[in-house]
Amino acid sequence: MKNILILGSGGREYAIALHLLKDKFVDNLYFTPNNAGVARLGKILEYKTPQELIEKIQDLKIDFVIVGPEAYIVDGITDLLHIAGIKVFGPSKKAGMLEGSKAYMKDFVTRYNVPTARYIQTTDLKEAITFLKNLTPPYVLKADGLCAGKGVLILEDFNEAVRNLEEMLSGKAFGDSGKCVVIEEYLEGFELSVFAVCDGESFQVLPACQDHKRLLDNDEGPNTGGMGAYSPAPSCDTALMEKIKNKILKPTLDGLLKEGNPFCGILFAGIMVQEKNGELEPFLLEYNVRFGDPECEVLMPLLKTPLREICEHVFEKKLDSLKIEFYPKSAMAVVVASKDYPYKKSIPMPISFKDYDSTLGHIVFAGVDEIDGKLYATGGRVLLCVGIGENVLEARNNAYKLIESVYFEGMHYRKDIGYRVLNAIK
Repeated sequence: MKNILILGSGGREYAIALHLLKDKFVDNLYFTPNNAGVARLGKILEYKTPQELIEKIQDLKIDFVIVGPEAYIVDGITDLLHIAGIKVFGPSKKAGMLEGSKAYMKDFVTRYNVPTARYIQTTDLKEAITFLKNLTPPYVLKADGLCAGKGVLILEDFNEAVRNLEEMLSGKAFGDSGKCVVIEEYLEGFELSVFAVCDGESFQVLPACQDHKRLLDNDEGPNTGGMGAYSPAPSCDTALMEKIKNKILKPTLDGLLKEGNPFCGILFAGIMVQEKNGELEPFLLEYNVRFGDPECEVLMPLLKTPLREICEHVFEKKLDSLKIEFYPKSAMAVVVASKDYPYKKSIPMPISFKDYDSTLGHIVFAGVDEIDGKLYATGGRVLLCVGIGENVLEARNNAYKLIESVYFEGMHYRKDIGYRVLNAIK
């Protein structure tokens, strides 16, 4: 039997846990840090130093560690676990630079001729403004370092872009993460989230997802960590996926291997698709080095092949001998957020629940705490209602039915998740 530790305790990790609990070969689940949501699914492992974490993993005879958030990877936890002889699913710190530094990522993929937006990276305000003047709005500004999904600004007004650049480069906006900025040409089209499972030598792609970053309906309001997602995305047909694999993923992974930096784990490509001469062409927007959130919440319930088995094949570098299979259904996740998200931390609010039909899907807990035996909404993205259906329309209807079973004061959510594909089939 397997004892598995999941590093992370948000919605992504909750979704991974729900999948693992269906695996008859998984005995115990452990999580760190503590969270009232994941605490309902397994045991909490607390530690103060990386060495203490390693000792507890060894004492508890944990067979495998799955890394959720990017911060663990960028801090080098996978390297430490490897050195200690502990099996881990996640890339090295060096490979994690694809997400840890947007400037590094853009320079790297440009070297290997991966199609991406025209850009500069700079720490100099005058150079940044000069480049801005050569662009047509909207302007895309990215903090170089990790910002928990909030380091990308898309602005229509030139003067506003300059003001934000001043705040970023001074450290006022995103601290040290923003003191180097990447400024990109804005690409028009439709976005896809594409995930590749990689073992350093081979890779397999998962069904494409589409997420919704803007806070409000009709893609209005500020960017967030994601307000909902669905999979599979009908707009990504076989021909387009082959282009993504051959023009974006393969050159990247081959380049990493060539430089002695093989990528093992999940590589998440944010893709913009544009029409060029009657053909759909993919361009790389960004790389993340872990499962996306909320995309993970729609991939996990569709995944037929046990994730445990995938992790083992990656670790053993035998991925090419495994066929990763998915159920022929659709899933949609709608994020239910707290009152002041994403502007500031909201006052904790008790969550009330009504019984719901489990055939509709399930609820994923993310930003919650337990106070006096009751769940409270304490985070920004509090929970996700994940609908499952025979098609995306049924999945959408089921997700919104699930929302009717939860309530807390100030809760809000988008009413139009999946509108792109739903408008196309009306």
